[in-house]
Amino acid sequence: MIRLAVRCQPNLAERVLAELVQLAPGGVEEVGTVPAAPGVGDEEAAGGDWVEYAIYGAAGELPALPDLEAIAGDGLVAVTSAEIPDDWADRWQDFHQALEVGGRLWVRPSWAEARPGAIDIVVDPGQAFGTGAHPTTRMCLELLLELADAGGARGALADWGTGSGVLAIAAAKLGFAPVIACDHEPAALEAAGANARANGVELELRRANLRRELPPQAPTVVANLTAPILCEIARRLERAPEQLICSGLLAGEAEDARRAFARHGLTERLSRAEGDWMAISFTTASTGRGGRIRA
Repeated sequence: MIRLAVRCQPNLAERVLAELVQLAPGGVEEVGTVPAAPGVGDEEAAGGDWVEYAIYGAAGELPALPDLEAIAGDGLVAVTSAEIPDDWADRWQDFHQALEVGGRLWVRPSWAEARPGAIDIVVDPGQAFGTGAHPTTRMCLELLLELADAGGARGALADWGTGSGVLAIAAAKLGFAPVIACDHEPAALEAAGANARANGVELELRRANLRRELPPQAPTVVANLTAPILCEIARRLERAPEQLICSGLLAGEAEDARRAFARHGLTERLSRAEGDWMAISFTTASTGRGGRIRA
C-alpha cells in the first residue's frame, strides 16, 4: 500500500482538505500543524510550519501527483509518498478520540467508555470519512441536535454522503425513522452498516454517485459535502426537502449554497461557523422561521 501525503501552509489547510476530499472520498488523515525543525534547511522546512494530509491506497488507485500539487497551489510545501504495511486501514485507531457534541451526544470509538446520561454513538470509521471530530461533522451534529430539540425529529431522514454513518446513526437515535444513508464508496457503506449494528439502529443503505445521480428523498436531509457537490445536487434536485442541514462549506462558498437552495424555497434557519468552515440549517417557509446564529 502507498501513503500519499500533501503538506501545505497552515493558512490554506482547510481549502486543501476540501479539495482533497473530492479527489479521495474514501477518507483523509489529518496530521495537523507541525513546526519546521530548527536548523533544517531543505525545501520541506523552508516555508516554516506546515499541515499534512494523507490518503492511502494501492498503486494506481491514488490521485495523480499533478492533481495533488494543483490543490495546494502556491501554498504547497511538499508531496511525498511512501510504501507502508498492509494494515494501513487500521491507522485511524491511533487518533480517534471520544468527544462530546452539543452537551448530549457522546461520539466514541468502540474501545472508549460510554458516558452516563449521554446519547451514545459508537463509530469505528475504518476506511470511511467521519469520526465526528472534524468541524464539518461536529457542526452538522450540533444542528441536527438543535433540530431534534425543537421538535423536528419526525419522519424520514436521508444522509447524503454518509461516510462512516455517524450522522445517520445520530439521527436514528434522536428519533428520525426511517433513515436512508447513501454513499458512492463501498468501504463507506460497509463501515456505516457495521456501525449501525454496533449502535442497535437500522439504516437503509444505498450506493449512489451524488455527482451524477439524484440523491434519495426525505422530509429531512443531512449532507456533509463540499460546496460544488451541494450546488450540483441543488441544480438537479426535483423536490426540496422540508429541512436540510448541510456542512462541508468553506465560509466563502456559503452564499453559493444559499442561492442554490433558495431556488427550491429553502431559507437559512440557523448556521454555525468554525475556522474556515460553515454549516447551515435550511427550512421551507411552511416548516419554520428563518434566522441566523453564529458560534
